[in-house]
Amino acid sequence: MQNFHRLVEDIQSNCDITDARYARNMTMCMYLLEMRQYYRWEHDIPFSESPPKSELGQWLVRREQHWDAVEDASYVPIRIGEEEKEPFDADAINRLLVPRGYVYSAGFGRFNKPHFFLGELIRKEERDGFTILVSGCEYARDLIAPPAALQNRTIYLRREAVKRMIWEKFEEWRWSKRDKSQPGAFSCYDFDADPDSALEMMADAEGEAMILHELGEGMAGDLLGEDWEMMLSKFSSRRMEIIARAVRDHLADCLSTLPRLIEMDARCSLDFYFINFEGMRRALFPSLLSAYRSFRESGNMEPLNDAARLGREHWLVKARAMLEVFEREGALENGFTEEKLAL
Repeated sequence: MQNFHRLVEDIQSNCDITDARYARNMTMCMYLLEMRQYYRWEHDIPFSESPPKSELGQWLVRREQHWDAVEDASYVPIRIGEEEKEPFDADAINRLLVPRGYVYSAGFGRFNKPHFFLGELIRKEERDGFTILVSGCEYARDLIAPPAALQNRTIYLRREAVKRMIWEKFEEWRWSKRDKSQPGAFSCYDFDADPDSALEMMADAEGEAMILHELGEGMAGDLLGEDWEMMLSKFSSRRMEIIARAVRDHLADCLSTLPRLIEMDARCSLDFYFINFEGMRRALFPSLLSAYRSFRESGNMEPLNDAARLGREHWLVKARAMLEVFEREGALENGFTEEKLAL
């Protein structure tokens, strides 16, 4: 592609600007973990190798100095050939890039942090009224790399980010000395004999599970309407945004992810789902965790199926109640707690 290096530079410039403004708002532990993975990506270090500590420290200092220099800069337009597009106009940019074998994404994540990336397009498909764009090698990205995201009616699956997430969880499992009480998702793949092939196979399975979740997000969005996204963008409380996102995640999973994985008898993916069933999501939906434990003990999926069926109605009611309160009062802080929402 002509002037491809210029395209990468434009997008990476915007990645650097958003990182300069938002990256250091994370907790120190999360910040250092993400910076370690970012260094791995930038220097093309295999997952099985650890980044060199001395070089990593020097790189981190240089990166923060660069952020200081660009923090007040404006996002730059994206130049493709003779055309110039606004950086958040992903649809228009992809109309030019997808036929050339690339995929671009621009949107807002948790706490309104902008995200940008450019990757190699592996495949494009249409499913249930949504376009799915799956990317491979990433040429430009910001510090946070969400494995999957829904923007308008397009689902972006970033396969490199999927593999990175899986590997991080695998290392946690390995460091725990493979406690037999932990779910067996990694035991489904031969990480001992051929970790690279195992990672590729697991990325295929978990990438599909993530697509199912994003399809559920789209279904939830159709039920809740555009006011839900407006509500998220106006939160002043991070805690309430985390709660609201967990409620919608549960609705999406009860509509799509869990029923489909159960239908597919995807037991390994169900195990991986519950490895990641943490934080606010776990606090709000303890009955789902109980159903999973019952499934693990008996092999019977009916408790999970029942929990998802009950959850569809429960989380839709709770999400609509949050919308009603926010539209009426402009805030949720006094009306919703984990105890009142939990199923």
